[in-house]
Amino acid sequence: MKTELEKIIPDKNSSLSLMVNPKLSDFFFWHFHPEYELVWIKGSDGNRHVGQHFSRFKGSDLVLIGSYIPHLNFDYGITTPYEEVVVHIRQDFLKHTATNAPELEVVQQLLELAQHGIAFGEKTKDIVGPRLKKLPENSHFEQFLELLSIFHVLMLAEDKELLHSEPVKNQYTRKDQDRLRAIYAFIDNNYQQRINIEEVADLSHLSKAAFCRYFKKMTRLTFTEFVNHYRIDRAKKLLLLDRNVTESCYACGFESLSYFNRTFKKVTGKNPLSFKKEHLH
Repeated sequence: MKTELEKIIPDKNSSLSLMVNPKLSDFFFWHFHPEYELVWIKGSDGNRHVGQHFSRFKGSDLVLIGSYIPHLNFDYGITTPYEEVVVHIRQDFLKHTATNAPELEVVQQLLELAQHGIAFGEKTKDIVGPRLKKLPENSHFEQFLELLSIFHVLMLAEDKELLHSEPVKNQYTRKDQDRLRAIYAFIDNNYQQRINIEEVADLSHLSKAAFCRYFKKMTRLTFTEFVNHYRIDRAKKLLLLDRNVTESCYACGFESLSYFNRTFKKVTGKNPLSFKKEHLH
């Protein structure tokens, strides 16, 4: 089974990234990422596949997944209506806070346990689920405070279950992590203009051919495919801010409107205008 490294694009000026009802039920996505993931799903039965753990959940699920633990999207294969909120939390989101404060000790303990993968029972799901559902309505600051409060509830929950007896170890070296982080930062800073692959290869201290092999091995995508996916994600955000198709195309680094339209449909299954009308409506 191939494991894909997912690139999480955090909300601006936030430690969190929120996905509400992502609707990936027809997409088998076995993946991992450096961010912690808190996922709540309600309204259907499904598969819980985290690391080496596999089980079925009934009606709803609430799981906290540690950094770099491979997992399957929880809505895969679901054919009935359901609700889902996925919160991605930066790996270093408490790094620059007063981590020696006793009030945060419970949160630090929870994040350590997250490397086992943690599932929660009905009582905690009933408490935390509605709070996660309301999270997108808050400001970034309010989201941060609410998440700390939710983490406190999760750590003290008596119905939590560790999915692995030992912490799941990261299969990628620190060198790989640092190299990919530098590549992602370069893309984030330069996606609005033409990106020279030789320049990215130099940044990675690899030849062009070696870089292309390395990047495909790490992400399961060619570098061009990855950049296109990144640009399309940015273009979707602009379209949902009511920017027109042409503006979104050139603002995200595409040099041809026809190529933008083809790439957008390949990535999303819809053309840009249909996507905009459907989601703004």
